[in-house]
Amino acid sequence: MHRRMIAPGALAAASVLLAIPASAASYSPGTPGIGDPYYPSYGNGGYDVSHYDLRLQYQPKTDELQGTATLLARTTQDLSRFDLDFLLDVSEVRVNGAKASFATSGEHELVVTPKTPLAKGTQITVVVRYSGVPSAKSAYGFTSWHRTPDGGVAANEPEAAWWWFPSNDHPTDKATYDVSVAVPDGTQALSNGTLQSTASKLGWTRYNWRQNKPQATYLATLALGRFDITTGTSDGGVPVINAYSKDLGDTDGAARASVERTGEIVDWLSGYFGPYPFSTAGGYVPNTTTGYALETQTRIYYSPKQFANGSNTSVVVHELAHQWYGDYVSLKGWKDIWINEGFARYAQWLWSEHEGEGTAQELADYVYASHPADDAFWTVKPGDPGPDEQFGDAVYNRGALAIQALRNEIGDDAFFAILKGWPKEHAYGNASVADFQKYAEQVSGKPLSALFDTWLFQPEKPAAPSVRAMVKTGTAVAQPKSWKKIEATNEVHGH
Repeated sequence: MHRRMIAPGALAAASVLLAIPASAASYSPGTPGIGDPYYPSYGNGGYDVSHYDLRLQYQPKTDELQGTATLLARTTQDLSRFDLDFLLDVSEVRVNGAKASFATSGEHELVVTPKTPLAKGTQITVVVRYSGVPSAKSAYGFTSWHRTPDGGVAANEPEAAWWWFPSNDHPTDKATYDVSVAVPDGTQALSNGTLQSTASKLGWTRYNWRQNKPQATYLATLALGRFDITTGTSDGGVPVINAYSKDLGDTDGAARASVERTGEIVDWLSGYFGPYPFSTAGGYVPNTTTGYALETQTRIYYSPKQFANGSNTSVVVHELAHQWYGDYVSLKGWKDIWINEGFARYAQWLWSEHEGEGTAQELADYVYASHPADDAFWTVKPGDPGPDEQFGDAVYNRGALAIQALRNEIGDDAFFAILKGWPKEHAYGNASVADFQKYAEQVSGKPLSALFDTWLFQPEKPAAPSVRAMVKTGTAVAQPKSWKKIEATNEVHGH
């Protein structure tokens, strides 16, 4: 559940062609795009990052951020230069200890030329010193930095890193993180993973966070402000860290009544998806004006608007389900978004069943009956929706319909074995829709290409008789009690 802006694909498509052919020189530039057709300029070629060490200082009064980012990486080609995705002002870059030349290019590229070329397979250390006011920066007409009354927040999909650290910004290049942030006493800094330590000196407090499991760049988050922080441990032994801005006003109670159930919901989801895959769980609710939530790894971002009408455990279920489907196993390309959003929405349907507010089948029947054959809802293909519909309603609800269709086709035993086995199969890695189909066929022992094609790739309403228990077109179906709660979470991915 996310806010999506206009994709820059067409503007940057030509830039991926700039690399010098290998035949022209033994060393060539890495491409200024990793090759994702939805976002051709996102990510970069020529290297793979294993760890980000970010040492930052932030002044909430001015929104000024200063930082030194150290990237540990390995080259994947003979490299003469390479790009980083970044927007702030850079004062120095070093590669393997030596000063490197650098320049900006396009909307968000930092082009780095090391003093000496880098051979394929070389371990490299890249240090970038930088500063700037994140809220003053934009790319492609939007910003992913949210200024708050007492600080700022970095949280967005598919891009957020550019506003606070240089990166290889694509989900296929996952890495571990150390995030160390100094803020004036009285202000707090939140990030992913575990708080390793804090230290105060001369009016500043430094918070040291560690994410020890691979994490996609868009799942890295930074929140700076005045928070009330709660801690606990779930019955299943998962440490939980939640935080709430101190100026949430009337939404404070509803936010806490929802997010404080994180431990309970993590344990419940573990019954379906397997053991929780990270060192901590939790979420934070800053005083922002956005309308979306985001599955930032281990520390979920929630907008206060999620709780404007009262408690909302459904959105907490959705974002926590992403910790397995989206974070633990990340997509190979942005076209594979169904694996993230379809399963997170289906988790909401299972929660509805758990709460006695409508079974998954009843919700599937209602969604199917609510969209006539000529509804544009059916023209979106969840298995490859295109960047403009990547976070559209059909990816969520038609995507969940496809999952219920799979369940009906293969039976509950195989279906729930797949739900639990899939995250383990691609633990801390990346996978595609095609990978999921192959796995489902392996576990169920059934050919599923026709079912996947019908529900994920055909731009038309599937015929109801093709799936057991699906209602016929035009049949009146009672609205499940949970539907309005689930439908309310649709708003969080509006443009």
